[in-house]
Amino acid sequence: MSTMIRFYGFSFIFTLVCLSLAAWYGWASTGTITGTLSLLWIVVVLSVLEVSLSFDNAVVNASVLKEMDEVWQHRFLTWGIAFAVFGMRVIFPLAIVAIAAGLGPMETVDLSLNNPQEYERIVSSAHVGIAGFGGAFLAMVGLKFFFDLDKEIHWIRAIEEWLSKFAALPAAEIALLLLALWGISTMLEPDEALTFLVAGILGLVTFIAVEGINAILEMKEEAAKLQGAVVRSGLGGFLYLNVLDASFSFDGVIGAFALSNNMIVIALGLSIGAMFVRSMTIHLVRKGTLAAYRFLEHGAFWAIIVLGAIMLMSAKFHIPETVTGLIGAILIGLSFWWSVRYNQRHPDETAASAD
Repeated sequence: MSTMIRFYGFSFIFTLVCLSLAAWYGWASTGTITGTLSLLWIVVVLSVLEVSLSFDNAVVNASVLKEMDEVWQHRFLTWGIAFAVFGMRVIFPLAIVAIAAGLGPMETVDLSLNNPQEYERIVSSAHVGIAGFGGAFLAMVGLKFFFDLDKEIHWIRAIEEWLSKFAALPAAEIALLLLALWGISTMLEPDEALTFLVAGILGLVTFIAVEGINAILEMKEEAAKLQGAVVRSGLGGFLYLNVLDASFSFDGVIGAFALSNNMIVIALGLSIGAMFVRSMTIHLVRKGTLAAYRFLEHGAFWAIIVLGAIMLMSAKFHIPETVTGLIGAILIGLSFWWSVRYNQRHPDETAASAD
């Protein structure tokens, strides 16, 4: 119980505040108990959907955060979550509409509140570009984890060992992604195909740029250490995690319109989910869960590859968000169970890793 309060106490308080705001907004906009309860229910469902879609995000966040010092961990968990909650769940959809419709900020907010159907239409019309960018970035995140010559721990051994051997071929994962982008683009109308390809390439370039910044910063750290300085910069990881969070949120924001086209309802529901993802990230880092369950990280990265593939395919086919969340939950659940079974069979190795 104390662990729940320690790691999830603020998220529960944040949830109560959001639900109170939702109840007030529901009563003010509908004037009926039934309308208010209906709105509250949508907020709850959106928050649960966001958590189910983003648990793998929390695991990957934890895998990066554990390598960062406490200063940058704190910065990500404060500034980063503010960007994730308010930037991607509120500002991002408004920015899409403002750019697509050529409206000013206040006009866009007015449109979202007073003409939600048109607001939803404009946001949904940008889905092909969002799917290309977000899907490409997420796919590269997952592929990079498995295309690694130095990777020694394998969960799905036959596939993962094969992929790690292919890592000897320079840029193999980039070639694989580009082939996937081209293949999907052939199924789209010419205008949409161009948008999809450009967005996908930009997602790939963004991934390479963030990785490049991280590599440069790491080289500077190593040089400083050789000179006797103790330096631990987390800027590269900070940038990487924020872009990763943004890519994850694309799917949730677009999928939320299946339940509501009201900007306030969507923002409240997704913000609750994002806050719990933050709490799960802190929990995983502080408790050393990734070290204790050796295949959990693998399950999360497989889930990210699946999410990236689904997001890319969604440019052509509609795939329910529940399917995406269910696949991710199954992969992570299986990797957790496999880890528990491994720990039971190798108790001495497990105790050594804990020390």
